[in-house]
Amino acid sequence: MVAEQTLTDQYLRVRAHSEAICRGLETEDYVVQPIADVSPPKWHLGHTTWFWETFVLVPNAPGYRIFHDDFSYVFNSYYETVGKRVLRTDRGNLSRPTVSGVYEYRAYVDEHMRRFLDQARYESPEQYALIELGLNHEQQHQELLISDIKYILGNNPLLPPVAMPMVTEQENRFLSASAHPSIRLPEGVYTIGHPCSTEAEDQPFHFDNEEAVHKVYLNETTLSGELVTNGEYLAFMEAGGYQDFRYWLADGWAWVSDNGVQAPMYWHQVEGAWWQYTFDGLAPVDPAVPVCHVSHYEADAYARWKGRRLPTEFEWEAAARLPGSQLNWGMRWEWTRSAYLPYPGFVTAEGAVGEYNGKFMSGQMVLRGASVATPEGHSRPTYRNFFQPDKRWQFTGIRLVSQ
Repeated sequence: MVAEQTLTDQYLRVRAHSEAICRGLETEDYVVQPIADVSPPKWHLGHTTWFWETFVLVPNAPGYRIFHDDFSYVFNSYYETVGKRVLRTDRGNLSRPTVSGVYEYRAYVDEHMRRFLDQARYESPEQYALIELGLNHEQQHQELLISDIKYILGNNPLLPPVAMPMVTEQENRFLSASAHPSIRLPEGVYTIGHPCSTEAEDQPFHFDNEEAVHKVYLNETTLSGELVTNGEYLAFMEAGGYQDFRYWLADGWAWVSDNGVQAPMYWHQVEGAWWQYTFDGLAPVDPAVPVCHVSHYEADAYARWKGRRLPTEFEWEAAARLPGSQLNWGMRWEWTRSAYLPYPGFVTAEGAVGEYNGKFMSGQMVLRGASVATPEGHSRPTYRNFFQPDKRWQFTGIRLVSQ
């Protein structure tokens, strides 16, 4: 069992990181919502605070008084069980509460959470599991914060730089500099998924969509030891990859045609050379760095152009869990060819917590690994991330396997 003070420290550390991500922002940056997928930074800070207030303090802290009657409506995301909420597309219209008001909300809840965590005894595994879920929920929003801030500033005509506590483009190049061998995955039956336990303290945290351990038969295949680089992807572009329908899924070709897509997100052609927006501002595309901000459609088309394919999520997990595996992962969320579906035996939990993952198991593709925006301690081989195939504002990349 984690000591109570240690859990308090962990809570305060996670909460502080959310605010560190926003430290370089101007007040105006906090309220922008360029597209429905991108939430204003102010909303993320409020929503993660609402989670602690609604699911931990209100039902478990005697005498707790909510900070503001309207905040449940303003900062609820998609929890039908909890009540009405502001439409996702309207989050950018929330000039009130103010940025300073949201930080006051965070300070108020943090003080009450600190007292609660210091005094609690965690006799209930369910309560302990809820707090762990809250920590991981906030870490998920930290990655979304970074991605959303990049979209907001990357679509500002000035393309402004901003300090961000994450791996820089220069560090990206360093991390990808050494060659990693391909990973041969022998034919056989593999165990997939994270074991479930009735004692929350017995195991590392995992989400419910990772549970329901099961066996999967896999043919022999080989996964590339490296992610596809900017230089390799540029060769696909220069070969006319975006103009040749033969490499694209039907939906992907429609997406390319309807949106005029010609390059990864944040790439700009300036006087015949390719540049990209980074948190350091506009910079030349580095051919040695793994390509980033590509959709599933683009990843699949590139793989077809190379005469290869994307891995299934089961091949990826099996390769990552091989004894002594040298699968180099963690720089980009890696698209797989697997649809996001429940594992055999998956059961949706009761109440609001059950809305966390299960109801999104339709029309989305699985990504595996982690990215340079993923908080420390928030990745594992069984983690199942998921997005619709056209999304690319996350830090997504490509790994290939043999046909």
